[in-house]
Amino acid sequence: MFRIKKLDLFISRQFLLLFVATFFVCQFVLMMQFLWRYVDELIGKGLSMDVMAQFFWYMSLMLVPQALPLAILLSSLITFGNLGESSELTAIKAAGISLMQAFRSLVVLSLLIMAGSFYFQNVVGPDANMSFTQLLLSMKQKSPELEIPEGIFYDGIPNTNLYVQKKDARTGMLYGMMIYRLSGSYEDAAIIVADSGMLQSTAEKKHLVLTLYNGEWFENMRSQNISGSAAVPYRHETFASKKIVLDFDADFNMADAGALSNNARGKSLAQIRHDVDSIDEKFDSLGYHYYNDAKVIYFHHRPLPAKDSLRALQMAATKSFNIDTVFNRLSPEQKQRTMTEALSRVKMAVADTEFKALITSDGDKVIRQHNIEAINKFTLAFSCLLFFFIGAPLGAIIRKGGLGIPVIISVLVFIVYYIFDNAGYRMARGGMWAVWFGKGIATAVLAPVAVFFTYKANNDSVVFNMDLYRNVVRKMLGLRLKRNVVAKEVVIETPHYADDAVALNRITQETEAYAHAHKLLRMPNPVKVFFKYAPDHEIERISEEMELVIDDLSNTRDRLILTELNHYPVVSVKAHTRPFERKWMNIVAAVVVPVGLFLYLRMWRFRLRLMKDLRTIRQTNEAIVGRIAQMEEERRARQ
Repeated sequence: MFRIKKLDLFISRQFLLLFVATFFVCQFVLMMQFLWRYVDELIGKGLSMDVMAQFFWYMSLMLVPQALPLAILLSSLITFGNLGESSELTAIKAAGISLMQAFRSLVVLSLLIMAGSFYFQNVVGPDANMSFTQLLLSMKQKSPELEIPEGIFYDGIPNTNLYVQKKDARTGMLYGMMIYRLSGSYEDAAIIVADSGMLQSTAEKKHLVLTLYNGEWFENMRSQNISGSAAVPYRHETFASKKIVLDFDADFNMADAGALSNNARGKSLAQIRHDVDSIDEKFDSLGYHYYNDAKVIYFHHRPLPAKDSLRALQMAATKSFNIDTVFNRLSPEQKQRTMTEALSRVKMAVADTEFKALITSDGDKVIRQHNIEAINKFTLAFSCLLFFFIGAPLGAIIRKGGLGIPVIISVLVFIVYYIFDNAGYRMARGGMWAVWFGKGIATAVLAPVAVFFTYKANNDSVVFNMDLYRNVVRKMLGLRLKRNVVAKEVVIETPHYADDAVALNRITQETEAYAHAHKLLRMPNPVKVFFKYAPDHEIERISEEMELVIDDLSNTRDRLILTELNHYPVVSVKAHTRPFERKWMNIVAAVVVPVGLFLYLRMWRFRLRLMKDLRTIRQTNEAIVGRIAQMEEERRARQ
């Protein structure tokens, strides 16, 4: 019988607290990013607080399914990072509880969140998306709030350009005004200049009343009533005071939602299925009609006029005829008329085909959009579980809590997911990829990553051990650690100076013989390197003897010897002989020319470095042997 344990409650409590906090953080970040796309639709419109509240409310509802996976990723990573950092995860494993057993309570919670995400996308999300789209369309149609600038022409009033030289913000008076009425009608084709004026809105906010003082009105006389009169080219009026009514709807009106019938994001899964069937039936019938038209045009002869029947019968009676011969028999006027008619028919056929292609392509785009949204409801919900199996194992591996490394890793994982998902969506929407492939590529890429991290975390892998990767990079680039020998505070065994001096002299002779025999200055033979490799254990033996002497002499109290010991290089005993241990890998490296060339030059570099290291070893040996001899003389002198 399934029983909830205290450990499950403990981990679930920590996860839920972090999940709630990270969810609101992720929701806020996504809202700010989403708001940046529509900031131009909000600025300068004079929208009321209730309209802005609706805008942010519908926006937050739309972004909930996107914030849930990111919140699960971050909260699960921090939860198990905190457990690992405080050694609680180690205690859990020491008690015989595997990592997958520790995951089980959060797996259940992730499944519940995944189900809630799907329900939200299928029930709440469509209504919120439809309301948000309708509200956004209404915002776009609303006229901007009237704010007349100084020194530039203002075109925020329909069919009017207004120039104000100076304005008084306290009284609302405008000075040095010039108005261009841009409409082509008789009443509006005018230029108005005034010393001052005032602009006020009517009570219903449907019009503006422009009161002008001490000005002139110049108007073009383009009315049909006086179109033939040349004596009165324009009308000139001087006025002391004049009022003009301008159309300006400053009120906010909700747009008709009928234009949003093809908005796939505003539909549930059942509505998408029903609408796709309807659209398929509609465009199938339309395509069948286009096909019948094409058969009549391209595969059947049209009925010929009566006067052309005899000519058609004559042509049919002959087995074959040359079109050029028939065309050359026509008169120049008939040729010109025939070419014009043929060109006209071709243009009409091309235009008709392009129009039909536009209609069918629009239908295909609508169907693809509906299928994308249907699949997106599943993939976005499944990403909740997917992100958990990425975040929780990563937290158990890196064992770092807080908001430092977990936030960085979460952002990187989410960026990778977003890039693949967005690229797949665009390719599927454009018809370049299949819908299922475009919307499933992000999940297909991250699912193996989740399995890999879960496997590594369950087996206590060191996949994120930076020292391991640092050593691999150091070996590839030929870097090495610097020897660091320091004086020991407590010396248990005194060095055997005499034996060490004999060993160092022997090592000096062996290094000279090795350098002379192998000719390290020359370039290595590529055939022997990649295809006929013979192991070289001599330098390994010399290096082992040298390390034994260094280990024995590190117990000394003499500072000069300690200083000389740090001059010994850390010898690479295999890199100068062949690229890899296995023969087949060397052969593959030779076949792949760029890789083989890099490895060959790298090996030659190691040979030159080994030659330099052997020279340094001989010089250091001589210095240490000389110091040991000096110490022996000093000891004898004291005796």
